[in-house]
Amino acid sequence: MISVIGLVVLIVMVFGGFALTGGSIGVVLHALPHEMLIIGGAAAGATLVGTDLRGIKAMGSGLAAIVKGPRYKKADYAAAIFLTARLMKMFRNDGPVAVETHIEDPRSSTIFAEYPQFLADPFFLHLLTDSIRLLVVSTGNLSPQAVDDVIETAIDSHHTAALKPVESLQTMSDALPALGIVAAVLGVIKTMASIDKPPAILGGMIGSALVGTFLGVLLSYGIVGPCSARLKAVLDSDSEIYLVIRRVIVASLKGQPQPLVIEAARTAIGPHNQPSFSEIFDGLRTAR
Repeated sequence: MISVIGLVVLIVMVFGGFALTGGSIGVVLHALPHEMLIIGGAAAGATLVGTDLRGIKAMGSGLAAIVKGPRYKKADYAAAIFLTARLMKMFRNDGPVAVETHIEDPRSSTIFAEYPQFLADPFFLHLLTDSIRLLVVSTGNLSPQAVDDVIETAIDSHHTAALKPVESLQTMSDALPALGIVAAVLGVIKTMASIDKPPAILGGMIGSALVGTFLGVLLSYGIVGPCSARLKAVLDSDSEIYLVIRRVIVASLKGQPQPLVIEAARTAIGPHNQPSFSEIFDGLRTAR
């Protein structure tokens, strides 16, 4: 919602300031549809050239994420710690067979049922269940470092793929000023073809052409560029919850006591979403 408010402030300040200084909004509004058609159409076409249908869908999902903000809130990080810790403690204390029923079908698991927010995140489920499944099917003791490397690679691969819409938006942002110049040049060409017209008409035509340059720069630095930065911030924030899984599993494999396992995961979370020490340890019974 804050992004929508920011967009409204941007538009009001730019066009309101222009009007307050004596500018004619009518000239801009008259040229806006045609210039937007050229610039927006060119940007859309260039995006289609540079990506595929999957990338287009990802950009659509990314734009929705910009408005909604991060998926996970502070309470979800504590829940992720307790869920992973419970499964790992069951694996250590009761053996692979006990935990296998939960990781093979999480949607039917009584433990996962207590944390429904994670059932809607396929990567969270796969990362958690596949990591524990690796422990179940392995013979002998696994190296904690080797398991850590596997989980780290999975998280990095997922995050790299998740950031593709950010790259697409940033590429579009970089191209928009040049596309604005293209629209302006076309307007100048149109004006030169009407050089015999009265100065008042020529002035209006030149003004309309300059709207193209203005629009390209505004879209780039005022809208698309900030949207790209906002989306990256949202994706980076949500990716922190996967570090919880990594820290709990690796610390458990090292044979650390339960409080230290949970604290290792808590400190991996950024300050904005990090539960306090008391919040985590007051809920320690949940992980038992």
